[in-house]
Amino acid sequence: LIQVRDEGQLDAWVDAAIKAQPQAAADVASGKMAAIGRLVGHVMKLSGGKADAKAVNEKLTAKLRGGG
Repeated sequence: LIQVRDEGQLDAWVDAAIKAQPQAAADVASGKMAAIGRLVGHVMKLSGGKADAKAVNEKLTAKLRGGG
């Protein structure tokens, strides 16, 4: 299975997941990290299961918790 690690594509999927799941994004931003699974799941759905889940998790955490 080929995993997508292209930064631009991952960023696009992450942004789309945040827009599609605003409550989960707000929960993660406020420290409820259990909600990150919904966002990672959304990215995996958008990518057809090809996104690198670890990279997606790191990008979501940085964007929502670290201002990335």
